[in-house]
Amino acid sequence: MEPKPLRLVVVDDHEMVIEGLKAVLSRFQERVRIIGQAVSADSAEPLIAELDPDVVVTDVRLRGLTSGLDLCRRLIEADPARRVVLLSAYDDEQYLFQALRAGAAGYLLKSIDGEGLVRHLELVASGETAVDPTMAGRAVASAARLQAGEFWPGARLSLTQRESEVLGFLVAGLSNRAIAGRLVLGEETVKSHVRAIFRKLEVNDRAGAVAVALREGIFQ
Repeated sequence: MEPKPLRLVVVDDHEMVIEGLKAVLSRFQERVRIIGQAVSADSAEPLIAELDPDVVVTDVRLRGLTSGLDLCRRLIEADPARRVVLLSAYDDEQYLFQALRAGAAGYLLKSIDGEGLVRHLELVASGETAVDPTMAGRAVASAARLQAGEFWPGARLSLTQRESEVLGFLVAGLSNRAIAGRLVLGEETVKSHVRAIFRKLEVNDRAGAVAVALREGIFQ
């Protein structure tokens, strides 16, 4: 008997990303099928409970207060057997570590090709843990540094390396535009990092973020 295709629910706050994923996976209909989609964590949870997919594929960052990492935690708490894969544009090892701590069964980059994505989803469905091949070596090296106590400021507060850099500039009093210039990033990208910092540090503004940074000794 032919194996049934994997049933996927995809969560991403950009509908064009979902449509692109559908187009890529349409070439592998005999192996995977998207049976549901959602643009937010809040709309995803009841859909996943109803459809009970083999694998949930979600972006790390979602609009609203609930991130893909938060969604992963909630899904695993509701059903420890749930298989969740983070599909992200961020090749940051700290996001990978956070995903694994949240109970994710995989962390893959959006740059992965269709065959690679399907192959890794099949591994996840079979009970394996999938890490994007381009990150695997760096993740091992970072884990070794973490074990030795050598890591970036803010890692223990779940900040990524880039978010830690942005926080350092916030402490120094730089504007978003100035930070963008220093890091050679777009201003909107900096704003996105600042929002993530506020959420992770559980503060509402720059003053709160700076206060936490100084209180925790992240930056002097």
